[in-house]
Amino acid sequence: MIAPLPVVFEPIFKPKPWGGRRFETRLGKRLPAGASIGESWELVSLAGDESRVRGGPLAGTSVAELVERWGSDLLGGAALVDGRFPLLLKYLDAAENLSVQVHPQPGAGGGPVKHESWYVIDAEPGACVYIGLQPGVTPEDLHRAADSPAVVELLRRRAARPGDCFYLPSGVLHALGAGTLVAEVQTPSDVTYRLYDWDRRDAQGRPRELHIAQALAHTRFDVDEAEIVTRRRHVASVFSTATRLTVCDSFLVEKVRVIGGTSDELLHSDMAIWMVLRGSGVLRSAAGECPFSTGDTLLLPARMPAARVEALDDCEWLDVKIPVASSLGAFPHPQRETPPAPRGAPVPLARPRPPGAPE
Repeated sequence: MIAPLPVVFEPIFKPKPWGGRRFETRLGKRLPAGASIGESWELVSLAGDESRVRGGPLAGTSVAELVERWGSDLLGGAALVDGRFPLLLKYLDAAENLSVQVHPQPGAGGGPVKHESWYVIDAEPGACVYIGLQPGVTPEDLHRAADSPAVVELLRRRAARPGDCFYLPSGVLHALGAGTLVAEVQTPSDVTYRLYDWDRRDAQGRPRELHIAQALAHTRFDVDEAEIVTRRRHVASVFSTATRLTVCDSFLVEKVRVIGGTSDELLHSDMAIWMVLRGSGVLRSAAGECPFSTGDTLLLPARMPAARVEALDDCEWLDVKIPVASSLGAFPHPQRETPPAPRGAPVPLARPRPPGAPE
């Protein structure tokens, strides 16, 4: 059996009426000719959608097969969700507004929760996102406005700029605004209830399906602003920086920047996923080389051969992990915060193994 090693996945493209072509121009992906692609599913293991390794000795292997083969050597301390890989990662290209929608509220039934985080890669001037309700909006207000433009007036509109990051807990009403390109990290669910779709029609003049009763039943009215925009934490060295963007019980997201031409040991003890936003490089280990470039998504098993990462040019990627004690490292959970490390302190490209942790 092939020992755990880093792998890159083939994207799964999803045509959408609101989609565009920026995965090609911004992320270097080869899209089907003439299609409006709204979503690029980068890492997924759901019924009917299964990511597969792009190349190397494991080419064509599914995520589910990797979980079965490697078990805890892949997952480390992370647990499966309903027997499947615990995250779903994708890119969204909103050439038009997405529907006003909500995901099942925790404890309310109707399907698995879907917590998600949006990192804004690109945004046209004036682009925005809609997340949460205006102060004072009541269930009665929302019911009266359902399936009409009045819903938009009840939402909190936020400017979207490259580098912004927003956390959307399940149950918060939201819509991604036109002109935005985002990376989305979420729990493994595809349950969505649409409350309004901007009066959009398909080629046959038919509206998209709405789920008004479910959307009203699952919308939260108690989402605090501090949940949506997390206070950032930075750790920096001469050649790299790591910035914590989002932390919740299901995932944590950091943005890593590395200066081109540098090479560093990958201090690694937890499963990690890299969504490469810019640049190119290579991971080198006894298992071989794993090159990466803009638009790639890498899965790094928790237990793999010692490796070095070499940045061929300036790189940026999102480093996504499951929150376990070791992965929190210098950036603890908000409920257990300690002061951040001083600027100038060395920062490894992944958190070091805590004393006593298994190799």
